[in-house]
Amino acid sequence: MKTAIVLACMLGFAGAAAAQETIADFYRGKTVRITVGSAVGGGFDGYARLVARHFSKHIPGNPSVVVQNLPGSGSNKAASYIAMQAPKDGTAIGAIQPGAVLQPLHSDQPLPHDPSRFVMLGSAASGVYLCMVRADAPVKSFAETFNTEVLIGTSGEGATLRMLPILLVNVLGVKLRLVGGYAGSNEILLAMERNEVHGMCGMSWSSIAMQRGDWFKNGTLRALAQEDLHGHPELNKQGVPLTISFAKTAEDRQVMEMIYSQNLFGRPYVLPEGVPAERVAALRKAFTATMRDPALVAEAGKAGMELGDRDGAEVQALVAKLYASPAGVIARTKRAMVYKTSQ
Repeated sequence: MKTAIVLACMLGFAGAAAAQETIADFYRGKTVRITVGSAVGGGFDGYARLVARHFSKHIPGNPSVVVQNLPGSGSNKAASYIAMQAPKDGTAIGAIQPGAVLQPLHSDQPLPHDPSRFVMLGSAASGVYLCMVRADAPVKSFAETFNTEVLIGTSGEGATLRMLPILLVNVLGVKLRLVGGYAGSNEILLAMERNEVHGMCGMSWSSIAMQRGDWFKNGTLRALAQEDLHGHPELNKQGVPLTISFAKTAEDRQVMEMIYSQNLFGRPYVLPEGVPAERVAALRKAFTATMRDPALVAEAGKAGMELGDRDGAEVQALVAKLYASPAGVIARTKRAMVYKTSQ
């Protein structure tokens, strides 16, 4: 009996080792590409390059890991590439905005792919988004935006830099005048330096800390409000209000909760449907190990980049829960995301 148990254990260990070796054999000598759905120099790009620098050592076989940028349509261009054109063998990963994962829940804009079918690899950080303005902007508080117009720089359709200010205009009725045409957050920050716009909404606290960490310290920027369900501890201490606290009705709050729920997986990494299950498991394990790698954590700390990873199974469950939202809430959310230029 004991001999049989020992033999079974030995066979089990051998099987696990063989499976691991098979994955290592597959990845050895290959290149894993992370396609970022945002422009070079922005927050999503910065995090993807951070991940790429440490990812290889945690993937069996230690493949090369490279980053390529495919911005456009709020990461939907990159999302479509990952879903429809990229290899489905575990060598192609998308680093896309959370709005692209939930596109059918907030927009009727047709897509050539179904985002609900992505396999979630994990998320590098949650995202607390901000409305922020130059120190010399015509408003000093969020409450003043209900009566005073503010010029807000925005990027492409579907990006948080456009979605979140539209939400505030349509649901709360604030006087934000959207100025489009910017590729991403870095370009809007440059526009703020040139005084083309007063500020932006929909940029995460971690991204602004990474790109312009000194601006809040030296008074160049002022945080007006947090676009989040709970807020960032540091900003809460400073008394920066939550935009959702200005909701006038339960229905308005429901819509804002739907949009802000995506903050829980603020920097998602996805795989296309069809990647073999054993490679999904290996990549999920490697991603979690990467995000907790002391070298990555130290590098992120020096750059002012906040971490807060969620594993793939947890993100997959969050996404499934949001896709199961009541039809009435989804319909109201879609109406709230249609921006009328005459406003």
